[in-house]
Amino acid sequence: MSARTLHVCTECGHESAGWLGRCPGCGEWNTLVEERAPEPSRGGRSGSRRAARRAQPIPLAKVEAPAVKRLVTGITELDRVLGGGIVPGSLVLLGGSPGIGKSTITAMALGRLAAAGRSVLYVSGEESAVQVKLRAERLGRDALQVPIVAETELEVVEATLESERPDVCVIDSVQTLHAAGLSGAAGSVGQVREVAGRLARIAKQRDVAVILVGHVTKDGALAGPRVLEHLVDCVLQFEGEKERTYRTLRAVKNRFGSTNEVGVFEMAEDGLIEVVDASARFVDEASRAPGSVVLCAMEGSRPLLVEVQALVAESALESPRRVANGVDRNRVALVLAVLARHAGLPLGACDVFVSVAGGVRVDEPGADLAVALALASAARGVALGAGDRPLAAFGEVGLTGELRHAAHPDRRLSEAAKFGLEPVVSPGEGLRTVREAVAAGLGGAVDERAARAA
Repeated sequence: MSARTLHVCTECGHESAGWLGRCPGCGEWNTLVEERAPEPSRGGRSGSRRAARRAQPIPLAKVEAPAVKRLVTGITELDRVLGGGIVPGSLVLLGGSPGIGKSTITAMALGRLAAAGRSVLYVSGEESAVQVKLRAERLGRDALQVPIVAETELEVVEATLESERPDVCVIDSVQTLHAAGLSGAAGSVGQVREVAGRLARIAKQRDVAVILVGHVTKDGALAGPRVLEHLVDCVLQFEGEKERTYRTLRAVKNRFGSTNEVGVFEMAEDGLIEVVDASARFVDEASRAPGSVVLCAMEGSRPLLVEVQALVAESALESPRRVANGVDRNRVALVLAVLARHAGLPLGACDVFVSVAGGVRVDEPGADLAVALALASAARGVALGAGDRPLAAFGEVGLTGELRHAAHPDRRLSEAAKFGLEPVVSPGEGLRTVREAVAAGLGGAVDERAARAA
């Protein structure tokens, strides 16, 4: 006899025996999702109350925290983002766009763990075993030693995990598994919630580290119910552009480590290559043309030098275009407004394009000054920097035109000095406003008449 199911509204919790387009409780549309009905208690409600035991609170100071030996994958960038390796019994969710390299990095990690003597398992719900083998052949001999199960039935996967008891298991992907007790299609909200919950129980009970590969929406967010991200211990986001070779791996959530770390990889013919010194790659590729500035960014505790490029051109459109790639479009709009009001660089009638070279994304406010200098350089047609070295900058731009300090300035300056990028335009050192910074960067090439008019 199959388990009984019901439909629950995600907004108000109203329960219904069948699916309804509109919730009778709150009136919202398409909010009812299928869930497995709870099993009735044998002794009734009063009997369950008598059987309940009282919990004894313990002061945190007396709680013993045993040292957990992590499973090191051998991929330095991945281990650092995870906080030192995979924690046994943990649940990791890895998301990213199609073709970005999720299956590649998980196959590489399992191959290195298997070579180190760890028991691993690869569960493929999207590809057959033959297709996975064809991809693993270019990753080396270690990846070919990984045992694989091509299965989409959750009950079969559970039985396999119970019998094999691997140290690490990869589920590719969580949206392809189907629980027989629910009538919804694989990938639906109810199915993903049920699949993730049952896999989490096995991971905790059997001490199996499970890596769930997840799909993303067209906006880049992880597909499926939000409860999926709350359920797992670690959420990793694999970012980059398929047309570019560079990939970045960052932790959005990590219960066993910091969320400030980022790993940089380069896609090659034989898999992903770790970019240990990413700053050297980006600085060497930086151009000396107008509109180019090197940003001294911080990715967690790691300084990173990336090139910010800008293009300003006269627009024939009534509403000029604003295109941002790798930086927040709203921050670019803020910088444009500050440049027009406080630096005498009105660009309201121009098409503006801002991009971070290499497919890297920077989300920190410390990128404001580099974006402002790149825009000013592109608008005036003046190259920044001295000699054959580009100009480096960092700092936050305030709405009143002042420069604000960014976090870890000493690490940023030290990273720039390592590559001979001196001096660095940053808050302090006699620069208090964005107008002064633009004048210093352009060598006094600011239109003073426009500045007085502003």
